[in-house]
Amino acid sequence: MLCAVYKSIRKSQTYLFIEKKDDFEPVPEPLLIQFGPPKLISLLNIKADSKLAMTDANTVIQSIRKDGFYLQLPPPSVDYLVEHKKWRKKKLGIFNETD
Repeated sequence: MLCAVYKSIRKSQTYLFIEKKDDFEPVPEPLLIQFGPPKLISLLNIKADSKLAMTDANTVIQSIRKDGFYLQLPPPSVDYLVEHKKWRKKKLGIFNETD
């Protein structure tokens, strides 16, 4: 499936995949408002076995066929303090819930 990939200039690491270049008809208006002016970054020929960085190719293809677009959101941010506390508890064997 040939699709156009747009980057949001408002939302970091947020991408919109659509089937036809510059055809935003299937994309809901509130989403386009939040997304901001889309910037074309690539035209991709996605196949079921294509390797994509942050999602599965089949998910993108199915979403475009069903909804007319696919929205790729950034990965959730990591709370390094929480991760450090978990590591510390495991490493030191501390089981006090207040740490």
